[in-house]
Amino acid sequence: MESLLSYLLPWRHASLIRQFAGRELHVRYRQSVLGASWAVLTPLLMLAVYTFVFRFVFNLRWGASVESDLMFALRLYAGLAVFNFFAECVGRAPRLVLDQPHLVKKVVFPLEILPWVSVLSSLAHLGIALVLLVLFGIWEQGTIRLTLIALPLVWLALLPLCVGMGWLLAALGTYVRDIGQVLGMLLSLMMFLSPIFFPIEALPQAVRPWMVLNPLALTITETRAVLIDGQWPNWSALAWHLMACCAIAVLGALFFKAARKGFADVV
Repeated sequence: MESLLSYLLPWRHASLIRQFAGRELHVRYRQSVLGASWAVLTPLLMLAVYTFVFRFVFNLRWGASVESDLMFALRLYAGLAVFNFFAECVGRAPRLVLDQPHLVKKVVFPLEILPWVSVLSSLAHLGIALVLLVLFGIWEQGTIRLTLIALPLVWLALLPLCVGMGWLLAALGTYVRDIGQVLGMLLSLMMFLSPIFFPIEALPQAVRPWMVLNPLALTITETRAVLIDGQWPNWSALAWHLMACCAIAVLGALFFKAARKGFADVV
């Protein structure tokens, strides 16, 4: 049990996680001309493209409401910020161990921190997205929603979800190299099955209960509620969601712990 707790609560390796996460961010933008500016430019360019396509080409509205183009863009961006964080963490997970063979073979290294490193570095991009959402929200609405203080609790479940999926996929990806290819297709499918470009209320009544199987649906919906609509989240739904994501983290940690014994033989 003590070993499993070191996976779930890696306080002992906190400084090492911060060091690796900082190095990962530095390496990612080190050789680019614009450097870390890409962390802001990339989501803004994606947002502009999606807004143009869905707002002006397909002439879509958000539900039955009539809102400005900027408000429509903010609703899209709130969903995209959550999904991009999840996709970045999960998409890189199958190669977390494969890309560090020297840590597997030559050094006694706590491999279980690699998903934490990935999540921490991705949190930097999620933080930038939050700043942009707040700034554009103030520009459009003229005020900061008081419900913004509930956002950390809305996003809390993303941590055990992404770390748990990281352990699971890192272990699988070490033995089955095709996982990364399949995962890319699944993430693309998941983006359009998540309530990013539409509200859940737009779905047929018979389909809505199935959205509970999408681990991002509640987080995306409640993110819009607290950031844009000024509504307090559904606390009971968030509590159940957090417990489910913690269960995923425990299962992922157990699987990684059992599978890591053979990493040195296949890396």
